[in-house]
Amino acid sequence: MRRDGGLPPWNRRESLQRQSWNSRRPCSPLWIMAPDIAVGDTSIFMKSHLRRCGNVTWSAAILLFSMTKILPLLFACLLAAGCGSGGKTFYMLSPDGPSPSGGGRAIGVGPVLLANYLDRPNLVIQESENSMSVADDHRWAGDLSDGIARTMATNLGRRLKTGNVRVYPWQRDSEIDQQVTIDIRQLHGGSDGYAVIEASYRVYSLPSRSLKASRTFNDREPLEKDGYQPLVAAQSRLLARLADSIAASMR
Repeated sequence: MRRDGGLPPWNRRESLQRQSWNSRRPCSPLWIMAPDIAVGDTSIFMKSHLRRCGNVTWSAAILLFSMTKILPLLFACLLAAGCGSGGKTFYMLSPDGPSPSGGGRAIGVGPVLLANYLDRPNLVIQESENSMSVADDHRWAGDLSDGIARTMATNLGRRLKTGNVRVYPWQRDSEIDQQVTIDIRQLHGGSDGYAVIEASYRVYSLPSRSLKASRTFNDREPLEKDGYQPLVAAQSRLLARLADSIAASMR
């Protein structure tokens, strides 16, 4: 059986020489041999190159061509996205000093109820009389009602000179002498540069749960400068003045 492809004897040497040369000749990538070639071109040059080097080179050419065109665009998009998004900032209300140490009269703070527009993780700004805006990237570091309760507990403990202050819920009313419940109706910043608060509170004697005081508190506080951090600081000062009013009714 003949294995020479049926070539006449006088053509076998020339054919073997061409095959030997093609086997030694490196398969240069298409983008080096023809840098201006377009994807999808079916020129004679490409067909000849594919016959000699196979589809592997052409697949690699397409892959690297795509990478050289797409990767820079992808990198630019990622860089723009990374530079454009500043991330979220979280804030905490703060008492006007540390909690007292030791014991004393047992005070219970809470529950603290929030108006629906405040019951969210975002800080809220009043833009006009009937419109509010929510700060997407400026949020409370935790539940707002819990933050108010803990801030008020520290403030009341300082004013009533007791370190025995608990935040609702507690185990037994028999362990509490007085309880204060707070309803926050307004607590936000305004476009006029002020923070405002409107809150009602009730003071009960425990364990009898007899009502001792029921009042409404309204106040406003100027921001020291523009920004969300000064807004939270102004709101903390408003809560301190709310604690003054509550403490006066608990004495």
